[in-house]
Amino acid sequence: MNQDVIITCAVTGAADTANRSPYVPVTPKEIADAAIEAWNAGAAIAHMHVRDPETKQCSRRLDLYAEVCERLRAADCDVIINLTAGMGGDLYIGPEENPTAFCPETDLVGGLERLVHIEELKPEICTLDCGSVNFGDSNLVYISTPDMLRKAAARIQQLDVTVELEIFDTGNLWFALQMMKEGLLDDNAMFQICQGIPWGTPPELSLLKGMVDMLPANTNWTAFALGRNQLPWAAQSALLGGHIRVGLEDNLYLGKGQFATNGQLVERAVNIVENMGSRVLSPSEARQKLRLRGTQ
Repeated sequence: MNQDVIITCAVTGAADTANRSPYVPVTPKEIADAAIEAWNAGAAIAHMHVRDPETKQCSRRLDLYAEVCERLRAADCDVIINLTAGMGGDLYIGPEENPTAFCPETDLVGGLERLVHIEELKPEICTLDCGSVNFGDSNLVYISTPDMLRKAAARIQQLDVTVELEIFDTGNLWFALQMMKEGLLDDNAMFQICQGIPWGTPPELSLLKGMVDMLPANTNWTAFALGRNQLPWAAQSALLGGHIRVGLEDNLYLGKGQFATNGQLVERAVNIVENMGSRVLSPSEARQKLRLRGTQ
């Protein structure tokens, strides 16, 4: 069991959830305020996407990311900023009779273009989605090819940003380990095991254990699962030696019909950790644990 646990709060995500809960932050101010709320509740890391304030949908706009970071850096808050670099991989295949007539929702750019805001803002952590996967029951495929990943990993390494490797399936983990062998990842690379996202890895404990057993020794890793499995997976992750991720990106509810806030989900995670006899790390302690820029 992990005795020193880092809690990440994924405060908003990219899915169409802002119309399903009144607490999903949308504007840069709301996203920054949500990160501060999570920090006050005990989160060391805030993982953030941005959204178009008018449409409430996910966005890659640099100005939105910049405003979030400016607000956090100006606040009396030392939360670790973790920005997604996964946007720009959405390919909506066309209809059966013409699958190459990609749908207008498609937002597909190269791996390096997905890093524009990372290059400009230099967060302490950014994510890298480690493989292509079918997302949901429609014609949406998330695209992240080996060539894209190698180029992006090398660029993130050059920027001296710690990478969090998003693992949606066992093949993603296999390739992440291959990039490590090729020297494209620093030895403080983090692993995020993502379960319950249709159609990636199901939320099965045996599958989590199998993937954890594949990780290099002394690796910092986290596992999370969606919806009602979020808080049970927080406990499972810590019990297996990992860290914890909660937040409205992955789950909107505290209980049946009861909408959660990011702060409430972090509070639940803190209770889980402390009730198991472990300790929640502060942002400064987490920086040391993860050997982030300036602490190595």
